[in-house]
Amino acid sequence: MSQSLTIMELLPFALAMLTASAIAGIMAGIFGIGGGAILVPVLYQFLTMLGIDEVIRMHVCVGTSLAIIIPTSLRSFTAHLKKGAVDVELLKKWVIAVPSGVILASLVAASISSAGLRIIFALIAIMVALRLLFNRESWRLGDDVPKNPVRAIVGFVIGFLSTLMGIGGGVLTNTFMTLFNRPMHQAVATSSGVGVLISIPATIGFIWAGWGAENLPPFSIGYVNIVAVLLVIPVTVLIAPLGVKIAHAMEKRQLEIAFGFFLLLVAARYFYSLV
Repeated sequence: MSQSLTIMELLPFALAMLTASAIAGIMAGIFGIGGGAILVPVLYQFLTMLGIDEVIRMHVCVGTSLAIIIPTSLRSFTAHLKKGAVDVELLKKWVIAVPSGVILASLVAASISSAGLRIIFALIAIMVALRLLFNRESWRLGDDVPKNPVRAIVGFVIGFLSTLMGIGGGVLTNTFMTLFNRPMHQAVATSSGVGVLISIPATIGFIWAGWGAENLPPFSIGYVNIVAVLLVIPVTVLIAPLGVKIAHAMEKRQLEIAFGFFLLLVAARYFYSLV
């Protein structure tokens, strides 16, 4: 594919990215995610239309999403932090475990297939969604988040799986914290901080993993597409605080139900892309 695109080729891509970024920014604030669960499927469809090689298509979507998540997660995290909702101590305990999982995932990314990346996310999304939609107190695993080594292992797994999914860890962090009796609002706020721990090293990892790869889209550095990053970031950064306000105006059960349906929708999109 040529490195030069016509205005007519770039315009629909730009409009789709701007729309997706507005939705992703709101979702980042509401659910403590970086918007990757929305951005990856949208990017995948447009890269398909542009004829990007299937072998590296999903990898570019994931890597680009992780780069976009950096400012979105930072913005959401600072907004939640001001409201005092973040579990800062838990984040400190995960400052090594989460990035360690990210590093391993970056090494794996070069060998896993495009379909494999999509299936991993869809299956986990369905499991988390069902727990949220049919939530019962009996499903609690404990009265508080476990201490090390369990806590460190969970952080490592969150970093590993979230990197392969192209998300900021909100999906898994929310589930882990609520299963151990933490308030949903605190889980959402803390998830945005986990997004920071994941997105920065993961972006570097996907640049490294895709360095020198063949048939990359124009203006890509490794598996990160700069055009998409520059289009989406400004909108998500500006809109994320609106999502934070919505989150703090909702009841706990409303957040759980909304998040559950959101995950089912994303899983359906992933499975549809496999057809």
